[in-house]
Amino acid sequence: MMTSFFDQFASPSFLGIPLIAIAIALPWVMFPTPPSRWVNNRLITIQTWFINRFTNQLMMPLNVGGHKWALLLASLMVFLITINMLGLLPYTFTPTTQLSLNMGFAVPLWLATVIIGMRNQPTVALGHLLPEGTPIPLIPVLIIIETISLFIRPLALGVRLTANLTAGHLLIQLIATAVFVLLPMMPTVAILTATVLFLLTLLEVAVAMIQAYVFVLLLSLYLQENV
Repeated sequence: MMTSFFDQFASPSFLGIPLIAIAIALPWVMFPTPPSRWVNNRLITIQTWFINRFTNQLMMPLNVGGHKWALLLASLMVFLITINMLGLLPYTFTPTTQLSLNMGFAVPLWLATVIIGMRNQPTVALGHLLPEGTPIPLIPVLIIIETISLFIRPLALGVRLTANLTAGHLLIQLIATAVFVLLPMMPTVAILTATVLFLLTLLEVAVAMIQAYVFVLLLSLYLQENV
């Protein structure tokens, strides 16, 4: 029996060897590879349609220079959705509930957008730190505030994804525990609680997809400011 509700977020290990690398690499094995035939099956057709639609929507606000990121952002989107959805299965581990993993995605990609802006258009990139028409006495304060907000962006990306998935998993476990406890004592209440659990699971499926989309969408907005 689990000693704590937070034990489900501990990184699994076997003989002292962390298995988080396998949990990260396994989803890629599940994707079907396009065959050499002219006509694809339904699964590959749906997968291709979804990726094309998402990429078009994501790249629409960006100029031609930002389209180089299409493959990276689309791959990250599919990767995060797959990991989040697999984490909703029983007896599975969700790597995206680890803040270290999410920060490992957020910090390098955010830093890449900042470096691109500083290299291609340094004046415009630095201009974001000071809004136009600012009174002279407020200039030092606003520069400090905008600089802090700039460096908080990757932290917000990682914490948002971690917090939403962690809260959802905890709610599911709490309500599932309540169903098992109430079932022998109050079956009617247990059935109502199980209905709430089913609805919450559907909500978490939507959250798993939405949070992956929000993560990539915010990265594209940061990229839009710097290209």
